[in-house]
Amino acid sequence: MTTKTVAGAVGIGGTGVPDLDDVAGHWVGSDEIAHLPSLRNQQGQAHVNHDLTSLSWLAAPPFTFGYHTGELHLNGTVPAAQRFLWKPWGVLREHRGDGLLLTTDTRMALSRDLLLWRIVVTNESSEARTVEVAQDLFAMVAHAEVGYGWLYDGPWNHGMHHDFMALERIRATTGGGERHYLLSPAPRRLRLGRPRVPGIQRDEDHGPMLLDDALPAHVSHDKEPERRVGVAGAVRRLRVATADRGVLLRADEAIVLTPDGEAGLNAFALSPGLGIGFELRLDTTGQSGTVLTHGNHPDSLQIGVDDGRLWIGITGEREFTDARLAAGEWHHVHVDVEDDDVVLRLDGIEIARTRHWTGSRRWRSRIVGGTVAFEDSRSPARAAHAFAGPPAELRPEGAGARATWALRIEPGRSVTIGITCAYGTDADAVSAEARGAAADFEATMRAGEDGWRRLWASVFTPGNRDFSGHLPTFTTEDPGLARTYYMGALQALYMRNIRIRPGEPVFLTGGPRLGPTTTYFWDHCEWSRLYALLEPAGLRSWLLRMLAGPYHDSFGVENLSGGPLGNAYSSTDYALFRLIEHYVCITGDLAFLDETTGGTTVLAHLERLGLGWRGRRNPATGGVLADFGDDAWQLLECVPTYTGVVASFNGAYVGSTRSLAGLYRRLGRHEDADRTGAEARQLADAVMDLYAGSGRWQVRRPDGTDTIGHCLDFGLVAAALHRELPDRIRREMADFVSDRLLVGGWMRALSPDDPIAAASDRPDHGAAGAFAAWPGVTAHGLARLGHRDRAIALLRGLPSAASGGLWGQAMEIVTGADGRYRARVAERGVATRECIAGAAGAEAVLSALFDINPTFAAGAPARLPAALSVEGVGTLTHLGPVA
Repeated sequence: MTTKTVAGAVGIGGTGVPDLDDVAGHWVGSDEIAHLPSLRNQQGQAHVNHDLTSLSWLAAPPFTFGYHTGELHLNGTVPAAQRFLWKPWGVLREHRGDGLLLTTDTRMALSRDLLLWRIVVTNESSEARTVEVAQDLFAMVAHAEVGYGWLYDGPWNHGMHHDFMALERIRATTGGGERHYLLSPAPRRLRLGRPRVPGIQRDEDHGPMLLDDALPAHVSHDKEPERRVGVAGAVRRLRVATADRGVLLRADEAIVLTPDGEAGLNAFALSPGLGIGFELRLDTTGQSGTVLTHGNHPDSLQIGVDDGRLWIGITGEREFTDARLAAGEWHHVHVDVEDDDVVLRLDGIEIARTRHWTGSRRWRSRIVGGTVAFEDSRSPARAAHAFAGPPAELRPEGAGARATWALRIEPGRSVTIGITCAYGTDADAVSAEARGAAADFEATMRAGEDGWRRLWASVFTPGNRDFSGHLPTFTTEDPGLARTYYMGALQALYMRNIRIRPGEPVFLTGGPRLGPTTTYFWDHCEWSRLYALLEPAGLRSWLLRMLAGPYHDSFGVENLSGGPLGNAYSSTDYALFRLIEHYVCITGDLAFLDETTGGTTVLAHLERLGLGWRGRRNPATGGVLADFGDDAWQLLECVPTYTGVVASFNGAYVGSTRSLAGLYRRLGRHEDADRTGAEARQLADAVMDLYAGSGRWQVRRPDGTDTIGHCLDFGLVAAALHRELPDRIRREMADFVSDRLLVGGWMRALSPDDPIAAASDRPDHGAAGAFAAWPGVTAHGLARLGHRDRAIALLRGLPSAASGGLWGQAMEIVTGADGRYRARVAERGVATRECIAGAAGAEAVLSALFDINPTFAAGAPARLPAALSVEGVGTLTHLGPVA
């Protein structure tokens, strides 16, 4: 059978706000999709898996779920989902075969700690069928108030930590996929002694962070890190051998161990049949620390001692033993590695063996009155499953349970099964919630859908009860533009969270695999006009929080604790300046500039941000433009040569400096206005000197220069310098974008013929695709350069890239079965399924096509008109004024 995508054919836009069902996703085949759909409910998020029912990466702080929630079995096998349909309220998965159609609907109930599954089995054959349907039921749920960084803590048998690679391997086992998950295929360095920080995940201090098997340490600062210490002793006669007895590593001489030291040995990958053996001597009794680590990832194989007793750990499992090692004596330790377990032997005797995740000792389940109750032994988290129609059998299954139904289905008829799962900290309340939802199952399902439709209507309704503002209605005869605009609005609504900051709606940056409480400054500014229109009070509150923190030392914020997150980003000055500027200019709230936060006024912060180039000048790179240093991770992360003086953010500084000059003039600070105006002209001239011809720009560093063809240079320079760019350069820039970057209904961030392209194979900022915001930024630049027709064409095609849902953080260019390029939401590396920056397409409809570009440079905040029309584009109504 074919699993070909059935694209939505509904034309929208001609009658104003479309029905939410027409904006949301369409059926997409499993052979066309890379990144599977997500679930969100305004307070949590989760991922569907390759089977028909299971969920992973479920995080609704303060609750998180580990592993997955259990697969559906049909007549003893686990069917894979053949196609998917995403809607804001849930995801449908479908499998057809042997005369049966299985359709499942998985939901996170809107603003409730409640999961819902509807399973429909349809007999499409001409004869009555008797089938057995069984659902595995797991609820490895934990409760924690801390640890919600970009790499947020999830529950594992041994504790709470983020293990991206291991959980993705577990997800790959669903739907009849890979059988084994325990062993990473990546080569990792063997180390003796003190372990390195899990999360940085690179073997050398200055090694590359390759996102296929590595992550930066973007973890929350509100949690005490696990103590990292080695032992005092020695290891000798170390051998690492493969199943066929090939020796991978050998070290006969004694290696001295100290609590704070480490010894790095060769790298190798774990494989079935591999053995690691060594002799260990501890200098003193009762020690606790790590002896050996294979890599420094969270799922690393580790051997250590706890109060002198051996333990072994791998992939979220840690098995402790009663084997106490006498000090001063040599003991032979051996580890046997297999597909599904790792065995620890001491002096030839097995003393520990890891177990499958479903056999966890951390969670306990009980069958109580037709429900399944779960208890976490390490936190107060509780969960309960209940059923709309009791199963024929309900029995324990490892740390969970299995519910089984024996169904006789007549030809052409269907049978429906309903399952609920509530979670919380009060066992009785959780059970009552699950039972109540099961007893009124269909009404509970409808309530979530109706709630999403009400929120959607509120987005475009002045004076609504859900938002402090609203978005304008876009009416157009161009269905592609309409879909881009309304999908962007839905992207913002979908990423909204109303629980992690009570009283202040938060818009998350990405997920579900990362960041359930995280907002990046840069991503937020890519929809700053929409933000100021939809949620001005929320944006005001959020800005006051951000400006009170160390924003120059972080890329964003963990909203639950309010603490900073990650490393410094060169984009922060640009991002926060634009957010303040658009908030004030759209709302007219000039009094905001006099507010005090972080020990000074918002205006002082604005000046610090807008004039940030002054502190970044470097005589070695010309002494005029900002030099952003030599750390590529502070700019585009994956483009090694994009360091030093770059055109993009220097162009942005031109715009912010000019804007400040306009603000100074309005405030009567005429000398400051004259000075900053002159500085802006000087900066603009210096940026122009970076132009390298053919739409490309120069990168200057103290040790030399490079030429690069990147969309970020195009977008930010075009936005800020479009008036002074000569016609020839404007034309060359636009042609470069059209000829080298635009492809497959989307674009590439970096020209594929760029010399650095081969070393920048990432689908967000490299040549493999483009970040969610870049088409919107590029369309804005095209329009500013006088090519509105090209901007319209680009924006019109963006919905085709959304993989049956909304836009992801990274959109990769692939070759379809017809040999043509197309774009899809990327999964490889650590790309997120949705990204708030995808709303940049809708933002560009306002900025590029309707010229809504608020700035202090215009002299003063001016009220938006109630309606605005552009010939050949359409009309915005309910645009302003904003209350």
